[in-house]
Amino acid sequence: MSGKITVVGLGPGAFGGMTVETWETIQNARRLILRTAIHPTAEELSRRGIVFSSYDERYEKAESFEVLYASIANDLVDHAKAGEEIVYATPGSPLVAERTVVLLRERAEAENVPLAILPGMSFIEPLCARLGVDPVGGLLIMDAADLDRLPMDWPTGLVVTQVYSLEVASEAKLALMELLPDEYGIVLAQRIGLPDESLRQIPLYDLDRQTGIDHLTSLYVPPLSRAGRFDFGPLTDIMRQLREPGGCPWDRVQTPESLRKHVLEEAYEVVEAIDAKDAGLLAEELGDLLLQIVFQARIAEETGAFSMQDVVNGITEKLVRRHPHIFGDVQAEDAAAVLKNWEAIKRKEKPERRSRLDGVPKDLPALMAAAKLQGKAADAGFDWDAVAPVLDKCREEWKELLEATEQKDAAHIEEELGDLLFAIVNLSRFLKVNAELALLAANRKFVRRFHHVEEQVEARGGDWKKFTLDELDAFWNEAKREQSTENA
Repeated sequence: MSGKITVVGLGPGAFGGMTVETWETIQNARRLILRTAIHPTAEELSRRGIVFSSYDERYEKAESFEVLYASIANDLVDHAKAGEEIVYATPGSPLVAERTVVLLRERAEAENVPLAILPGMSFIEPLCARLGVDPVGGLLIMDAADLDRLPMDWPTGLVVTQVYSLEVASEAKLALMELLPDEYGIVLAQRIGLPDESLRQIPLYDLDRQTGIDHLTSLYVPPLSRAGRFDFGPLTDIMRQLREPGGCPWDRVQTPESLRKHVLEEAYEVVEAIDAKDAGLLAEELGDLLLQIVFQARIAEETGAFSMQDVVNGITEKLVRRHPHIFGDVQAEDAAAVLKNWEAIKRKEKPERRSRLDGVPKDLPALMAAAKLQGKAADAGFDWDAVAPVLDKCREEWKELLEATEQKDAAHIEEELGDLLFAIVNLSRFLKVNAELALLAANRKFVRRFHHVEEQVEARGGDWKKFTLDELDAFWNEAKREQSTENA
């Protein structure tokens, strides 16, 4: 016959922080087990004649806290399965920052063991009272061991629990200094709820130089100043306001089709900023591109098609789904294996694509589309295995273009020129050069050199008709030499 487990909380510190229901449950317990007896209330229980055991001896032997907490949960369930009725007591509240209770719930449910959890007071309530913080405005609570998962721009106050040693305090300091200024003011909270409680405001860099850090130590990190900072919400709110009656006349008349050209322009301006290696410009252009995404999502939301949240949810779920080597049990030793997995998952997700060439946007720039099509064919095994035959194909297409020009057949010339460009893109793929970016770079180089020619013509009166092609070409070669020297 299975027993049962009742979980109670000993409160944040002093005996008076324990609920009456918990005290009565402890008094009537057939067997009382504390996660740790290193707690002020445990001393009072002994004075009042309450017999209990604890898991303190396991702390010294466990290789990690996760292993320790799992062993505690397993032991409690094993006792219950043996028919015992156990009262398990945790510090504070069993429902706040108590990993053993999370694991115990999972194990008890799997083993069909009856489990009851009584609410109690955690250290959060007295801490908020001392700090004058209302948790209804939001409060993020994290174990010090989990600070590597802290988001970069959390919007609320942060409570860090389990800062039980100088070593943990040092690790917490380093993790927080990745996201906060070294001198950022934090509150060191010690022995909250006890007569000798202490709250001290200190700079973050000084955290691991404090005295008295023990198992009753926590941190409070005030919310980051919002002055001059915005999260995603204001951007979508502004776009909604611009589109509403009484908003901006231009924004209100836009449609997904009318914004199409702006999406393309902003994407290319992002590429230009990347090539310029200008971080400030890149941040600006990424913002402009993000605006186009929010704009499209807002229009869709007005028609009930989808929302910005759907966009975020969709890409987040897709990233998790298509990275099983990170979020699942699939192995991927290198980038090539990752891409192979990605394409295989994509094919399963899009069964309507019957051809391996499906999925290339029809409005993609021609050079990019050619590279995409060739890449998809190559994935299927339809590809040369060396660059030499690709070069031969380029020569063949060049010869056919010359023949077409001799015939002066415009349609044939266009066809052969297209074949030559397609072959050149294939060559770029074998040379591991992005044809689109290479042509963009060539365009920019042409602009720089032509500007030099313009300057020379302007310096000599500005009349282009007075210059022969040889003279203009001399200016061009001069620009070529100067720019080659600059790049040397």
